[in-house]
Amino acid sequence: MKTLLIVSHPDILESGSQQYFLSSLKENVAVTLHHLESIYPNGKIDVAKEQALLKQHDRIIFQFPFYWYSSPPLLKHWQDVVLTDGFAYGNRGNALAGKEFGLILMIGIPEREYQAGGSELFSINELTKPFQAMSHKTGMKYLKPLTIYQFAYLEEEQKMDLLIQYWQKLTMEDEVSLKARETWLAAELEQAMEKAAGTQEAEIFQYAKSLIEENRMTIDGLKIVLDQMHQN
Repeated sequence: MKTLLIVSHPDILESGSQQYFLSSLKENVAVTLHHLESIYPNGKIDVAKEQALLKQHDRIIFQFPFYWYSSPPLLKHWQDVVLTDGFAYGNRGNALAGKEFGLILMIGIPEREYQAGGSELFSINELTKPFQAMSHKTGMKYLKPLTIYQFAYLEEEQKMDLLIQYWQKLTMEDEVSLKARETWLAAELEQAMEKAAGTQEAEIFQYAKSLIEENRMTIDGLKIVLDQMHQN
């Protein structure tokens, strides 16, 4: 699976949250990083190039700071000129049909405010309806968004937990089961072991992978016991 990560941020070098997540992708060949403001500083989008990129990928992710309940202006302009009738929808407009689409949102206020009674009144699910509608209109499967609230105030452990969720959103098959997450993590550890071969880090990665495999064997064993109990 190949993922196209379309990032929109007008001042990305000054964003600690964007830099934290994007810097982790430097060697990930499965993810194409595509920062619109860097590629099109004058706002003139190469429509043919963008449409070709979309065709080459299986999962399309929009990543942006949540500005006034929507995206930065260049991403909205990108939608207007790239997702055209005859390409993304309408008569013979099925170029995106069957692909996956998701959002990664950087949000500056606490999660509790995005609900009835909160300062923002509406939930993120309600406020992102236009993106859900876009996904539906173009025939893409809408994925649950990854929402990152008040990144600057998080502890390092919380940031690392989010980083794992971030990698999963970009590279893991769209499954929410524990087994799917374990399989994904084991594969990531295997790649890390290969890159760190001969170092102490490789031994740590191997140990973590062994723990995951042992836990999976225990869970599978318990499942067999439970299945037998239900049959008796």
